[in-house]
Amino acid sequence: MKVFTQSVNFNADKDLIKYVEKKANQLVKFHDKIVDAEVFLKVQNTSDKENKIIEIKLNIPGSELIVKRETKTFEEGINLAIDSLKRQLKKSKEKTRDSLIS
Repeated sequence: MKVFTQSVNFNADKDLIKYVEKKANQLVKFHDKIVDAEVFLKVQNTSDKENKIIEIKLNIPGSELIVKRETKTFEEGINLAIDSLKRQLKKSKEKTRDSLIS
């Protein structure tokens, strides 16, 4: 699966990009037809501690799944977003399976 990572308002280091790709590639276990993933890492210029925004858009045939999280660290946000996408992928696959059966 191809993972496109974009950092907004800062330069992401190689370790963070590798982390994003590693986590995103785990989603293939839950849905075998994922086309690609677009990951946006943003830093908001606020005084809030939770100023890191992670947005992941997964393209699957027939739809796209989008998750957005705002957290203190990118790693935490990526983990939360990936967990959320796993649940969405399972639901999506169940819907597909149900529509094939009926």
